[in-house]
Amino acid sequence: MKLFTNAKIKALFCAVLSLTLLFAALSALFIVWDLPDAAPLILICALVTLTAVTAALYGYFRDQNRTLERAEEQIADYICGNRDARIECDDEGELNKLFHKINSLAAILNAHAENEERSRDFLKNAISDISHQLKTPLAALNIYNGILQSEADTPQMREFTTLTEQELDRMETLVQDLLKMTKLDAGTIRFEPRTENISEMMRDVRQHFLIRAAQEEKQIFLDGDGTLTLSCDRIWLAQAVENLVKNALDHTEAGGKIHIAWTKLPSIVQITVQDNGCGIHPEDLPHIFKRFYRSRFSKDTQGAGLGLSLSKAIIEAHGGSIEVDSMTGRGTTFVINFIIPTKL
Repeated sequence: MKLFTNAKIKALFCAVLSLTLLFAALSALFIVWDLPDAAPLILICALVTLTAVTAALYGYFRDQNRTLERAEEQIADYICGNRDARIECDDEGELNKLFHKINSLAAILNAHAENEERSRDFLKNAISDISHQLKTPLAALNIYNGILQSEADTPQMREFTTLTEQELDRMETLVQDLLKMTKLDAGTIRFEPRTENISEMMRDVRQHFLIRAAQEEKQIFLDGDGTLTLSCDRIWLAQAVENLVKNALDHTEAGGKIHIAWTKLPSIVQITVQDNGCGIHPEDLPHIFKRFYRSRFSKDTQGAGLGLSLSKAIIEAHGGSIEVDSMTGRGTTFVINFIIPTKL
């Protein structure tokens, strides 16, 4: 039987069996000899046998409990990050076979983790190389186009170079968004959260779009507590909000208004970006955060469909969530929520 492959269980069984046989033999002798006080003697033997069996069982289960506690400590140590943690399983038996399989599983997980780290490093280096290879020709093209603009001597040539500049800017934005999205997917980005003043961050976001807003006769308003702070990576979270503001500018007409507001609720910090533009069609609402999604109702032919998905990825990487509320012809509101950590 597999049960008796464990030496401790086999020894326990033999001990209990021996004590039981000894008790039976002594009881039989007392009866055969017809001793006058056989009954008290048999009762004493029974009590001694029961005590001995109880002690043997207690010792065995105490030893098993210590073994399980040590195994639990090693498993907890492994979960906490110690990849070298292993359970001792030198003895025989089903429990030790289980421990051996757990150790094998830990070794397999370590191998997968190492492969994943190597793949992540390779992908990180590949992304860096691709980024460099793409930025260099784009920068060269921008320089060449600038030279052409300075030497353009006809309206047609000036119009051509202006359109070329716009397309180059669009291509550069698309490349940057693709690289950022790829880095987020690969887990190669290390966020550096610090306590940031939201008001200052939103002022920087507004400043980024002031020239465009003035050219398009639109306004950007800020509204919120000037002392409110949030633990975040300022550069990346600002990028997420900028994408929302850019989306608002893209979908409002001249005279449009974009409101950026922030507030602290009982358990969350909330940031909203609201516009009074054309709104989002109900058919599109479930899909607007999908990559490269293009609405058949949208008049925007320039966007690549990455901005909103990138914002969502950045916000969720910060532990937040983003929701949208929109009505066709009446504008759109994006709501970002960050849960305030509480001390338990």
